[in-house]
Amino acid sequence: MTTSASLLPTTDIRAVFEKARKLKGLSLDEAALLMDITEPADREALFETACTVKQIIYGQRLVLFAPLYISNLCSNECLYCAFRKSNRAVKRRFLSQAEIAQEVKLLVDQGHKRLLLVSGESYPAEGLDYILRSIDTAYAVKSGKGEIRRINVNIAPLSTAEFKRLKEARIGTYQLFQETYHRPTYAQVHLEGAKRDFDWRYQAPLRAMEAGINDVGMGVLFGLYDWKEEVKSLLTHIRELEKTFGVGPHTISVPRLEPADGSPLSLESPYRMSDSDFLKLVAILRLAVPYTGIIMSTRETPEIRRKCLSLGVSQISAGSRTNPGGYTEGGTDKDGSQFSLGDHRSLDDVIRDCTEMGYVPSFCTGCYRLGRTGKDFMDLAKPGDIRRHCDPNALSTFTEYLMDYASEATRIAGETLIRKTLDKRDSSERVQNERMVQRVRDGERDVYC
Repeated sequence: MTTSASLLPTTDIRAVFEKARKLKGLSLDEAALLMDITEPADREALFETACTVKQIIYGQRLVLFAPLYISNLCSNECLYCAFRKSNRAVKRRFLSQAEIAQEVKLLVDQGHKRLLLVSGESYPAEGLDYILRSIDTAYAVKSGKGEIRRINVNIAPLSTAEFKRLKEARIGTYQLFQETYHRPTYAQVHLEGAKRDFDWRYQAPLRAMEAGINDVGMGVLFGLYDWKEEVKSLLTHIRELEKTFGVGPHTISVPRLEPADGSPLSLESPYRMSDSDFLKLVAILRLAVPYTGIIMSTRETPEIRRKCLSLGVSQISAGSRTNPGGYTEGGTDKDGSQFSLGDHRSLDDVIRDCTEMGYVPSFCTGCYRLGRTGKDFMDLAKPGDIRRHCDPNALSTFTEYLMDYASEATRIAGETLIRKTLDKRDSSERVQNERMVQRVRDGERDVYC
């Protein structure tokens, strides 16, 4: 019989928190102990510890990006997804290169510098070449003073040889979610298509890293099975990567099952995750893998996203659409979208909100372009030293946004935050940070260290 954490000696829980504050991560048993917390005082201590750890490693910076859906063609039959093969409620399409360029231009004109390219798990006749051409197209778009500087990719699992081709396309992170680690549930919700092969998908991050893609992103679709068991399996998967390559995932995403057009399962899951458990999940992941970025999409409401920022989330999407052509054509969550959104605010609205909360919005891509990826990045991130680069880069890219794209209200709030942030730097850091910000104000762009 398992003993609840609320019945265990408080000293055991406090010892886990003390270890976490040293940025040592958590074992499976330690993470499981925190999952069973029920006492309000223990829950508050969990949140306070997660906030402390996030502050040490990430400070107040918050990375922003936008998803770019280029196709909803799919050969899989995933019961939770609007893109599933048999769903006639969704109009199928893939974007031409001209349409992709138009979508990217609209995102660049909003101020975005980072994209997550997303496709259904089936491609036009040209196959992987379609993805590679799309990446080239997105990188080639220039509009005013803006361009896309980093493209991450979320596409179907590839062979090692194909991953090598993807690496050559100058991507940042390859992102793939296992969806659920519970094999019986996996089989029940993936009825047809290549995605039905659990092991091929499970081993994809391994193949990607073998192919030289240093940064991989992982995740679970919470709501398909018991979240506690999913987290244990996710951490096991992460430890396997660490054992093999000396480094785990660059990011972890925490999507919850949301309503999807034509998917009854998305409305009726017996494992739907409460907001209370979701907040606890984010905090535990921050302590278990402190060096890893945690991504939260616009699936969640503004209220939940605000709460999760202090608990561990370090990257968020903003102004998102989840259907091909969505930025150009607008529409609703039923116009070919993969799932319903909880946050429909514009990029500018999200940035102003985060700024007023004291977070420094960042569009930084310096680490990727300077080779600080994989183990090199983690060697800086684990002790918290990555802030020496990320903090000034956040300020310089935020200054770009304020000068080139922000509304007047956002610009005023942002300039106030930049002054307050610089005032808190020690003398040597402040001089460097101010110089980088001033270079941007003098007209230079893409300033990073």
